[in-house]
Order: sequence, then C-alpha cells, then structure tokens
Amino acid sequence: MIKLLQAPLTSMTLGGIVFLLTMVALLQKPLHATATTEAAHEELGPAGFWERHNPEVDQMFQEVKREKVALAKREAELRELATRLQAERAEINTVTQRVAQLQMEFDQSVTRIKEEETPNLKRLVRLYSSMSPEGISAIMKELDDQTVVKVFSVMKESDSAPLLDAMAKEGEIQAKRAAAISEALRRTITDKKKIP
Repeated sequence: MIKLLQAPLTSMTLGGIVFLLTMVALLQKPLHATATTEAAHEELGPAGFWERHNPEVDQMFQEVKREKVALAKREAELRELATRLQAERAEINTVTQRVAQLQMEFDQSVTRIKEEETPNLKRLVRLYSSMSPEGISAIMKELDDQTVVKVFSVMKESDSAPLLDAMAKEGEIQAKRAAAISEALRRTITDKKKIP
C-alpha cells in the first residue's frame, strides 16, 4: 500500500481532488455574496439606486443644473440679441430707402436746375453781346469766377476773347483772375469733349 501511495498517479489524483474541493469552498462564499447582493438590488428596485446617497452623483447633478441654468440664460440673451438685430436691420432698411429716395430727388433737382441754367445763361450771353467789353468787364468783376466761366463757356470765342482782354488790361489782380478763368474754361471745355 505504501507503494500505491507513493505512485505518481495516486499523488496526482489526490492533488486534483484536494484542488477541486478547495476551489468549491472558495467559490461558494463569493457566489453566496453575489446572490445576496442581487436579491438586495431586486428588493430595492430601480428607484433604489437613486435613493442611495452618493456625494459624487450629487455633485454631478449640481453641475448639470448649473449648466442648464447657464444655457437657459445664454439662450435668452441670444433671443434678445436676435430681436434687437431684426429691429436694427429694419431701421437700417428704412434709412437706406429714405436715403435712396432723397438721392433720387436730389439728382432730379440737379438735372432740372442744369436744364434751366442753360437757357438762362444763353439769355445772359445775348444781353452781354449787346454791351461794350468795358461794361461787361465791370460786371464780371462783381461775379464769382465759377459764374464767369459758365458765361464764357456759352459765349462764342470771338465774344469772350475781348472780354478777357479787357479784364487783363485792368491791372495785375484782374490779369491773374483772367488767367485763372481761362484755365477753368479750358478744363470745362476739355471735360465737355470727354462726356459722350
């Protein structure tokens, strides 16, 4: 029998049985604890999880609430901003339309004035044509340069040349003025040629 106990096959079989018994004993305790815990969870039900106090979960709830309040506040600010933007956009559109209307009225007025100015200038030129160059020169002294240039631009060159000559003979100041009027007249004539 000693030979039988000393045999390797017996030692292995005995070691395997002892191992199995040890494993069953060790696993019984965790299986029993797991079954007890599952039974406790089933007794508590799904609400039991929420009823248990956990400070980390409470902290997470507080953070979510703060974020929710911040998001609601931000959403209200964005709605208010959108409302203000719509009101300002409507006001800008109104102002833009008014400016366009005023621009159109102004352009029409300028066109009308320009159309009325040409016949008036022609009448004035006819009147000046019947006067002496010295008399016209005396009148031109009192007119501003822009008006003189407009009158000269409507006059024939043969009529405006003696007037410029009479102005130039009246002294250095009038000579400089005659030169400035001549230059302005040159630019006016050049600009008229450029306009189709």
